[in-house]
Amino acid sequence: MGTDKIESSLCEIEVVAEQILANKQQIVDLDRKRNQIREAIRVLSKTHGEKKSWVCMSNMFIKMPEKSTKSILEKDYDKLDIEINSLRKTLKTEMNQLRDLENQDALTGFDLKPLSNQEIKAIESLI
Repeated sequence: MGTDKIESSLCEIEVVAEQILANKQQIVDLDRKRNQIREAIRVLSKTHGEKKSWVCMSNMFIKMPEKSTKSILEKDYDKLDIEINSLRKTLKTEMNQLRDLENQDALTGFDLKPLSNQEIKAIESLI
């Protein structure tokens, strides 16, 4: 192997590793934001009145009914959940790509998927 080939291989490994680290940090940040939204939804669930609450949207405070505030927060929570799951899927493929570049075997057991409701019911009927 020539030095140019080694250098390009190391650069490629570095690029993939940086992307993995960036995605991990983004997952942490999005998860933190999702937890804050979950806390806000919980607080709004404890109040059962038709009061209005102050909400900060794009650097503006708006007074909105708690019901609509809660529905907006739930939509944001679902969007963040989808985005986090998407990042986790790409993280798995990037990890496999990095292991390929490093000439290591692919990780086994990390591509597991949870059982569906139908599969759980089928197992419960067998037991």
